Amino acid sequence: MQKITSKENEFIKHIKKLKDKKYRDISNEYIIEGIKLIQEAIQEKAKIKQIIICEDCERAEAIPKELMYEIAKYECIYVTAKVFETITNVIAPQGIIAIIEKQTQNTEIKYDEDIILILDDIQDPGNLGTILRTADSIGLTQIIITKGTADAYNPKVVRSTMGAIFRIKIIESEDLTKTIKEIKKHKYETIVTTLETQNSIYNINYNKKAIIIGNEANGVSKQIQNEADHKVKIPMLRKNRKSKCISSNRNNII
Repeated sequence: MQKITSKENEFIKHIKKLKDKKYRDISNEYIIEGIKLIQEAIQEKAKIKQIIICEDCERAEAIPKELMYEIAKYECIYVTAKVFETITNVIAPQGIIAIIEKQTQNTEIKYDEDIILILDDIQDPGNLGTILRTADSIGLTQIIITKGTADAYNPKVVRSTMGAIFRIKIIESEDLTKTIKEIKKHKYETIVTTLETQNSIYNINYNKKAIIIGNEANGVSKQIQNEADHKVKIPMLRKNRKSKCISSNRNNII
């Protein structure tokens, strides 16, 4: 059993560097942390390279025995609590981290699904993770992201996906205009979300559609909007209900 007691150990330095996107890209690895995520990684047969366990962390005792049996099949490295504190990404760590190899094979778009989801410069890691989790919950297996979108392997994104990161293929588009043109060749229509329309998302037939979601502040880029087949917006139902309620109350007062 390998045990690391020094913060200056080269392997520990390697883990710390994986918090940076450039290094994740170079090493083709990313970090996951916590019992639930590691259970998901094992279940989904993710390419687990190493599992790091805090030998003397109090919460490490909470790791189920069944999971420990599965973990034993991988390369396990034990570290002291002081060392673990330098590599954890969470406030209340559970004493277990894994290094995962990124999915780089088979990045071609699949055209056997009714919906293709495209993210145009989504910036917030939490938002990206939530979108990945939601897409996974409705059965989507791939997402296309632009180069300006937050890194899907950012630790915050990975945590937010709650395991979806292992099931959804991430395809990075170097040129979104070219990507969309290629998608249209396969008989897909494109939909963009924008406030500059009265069309609702609920009035669209979603057979063979590519849905493009834009940046939190600026939305979908104008160039992409101009090339879209449909423009839709998401009705703010709660706001509408509130307006009706106010109107009704005013009528009662009158």
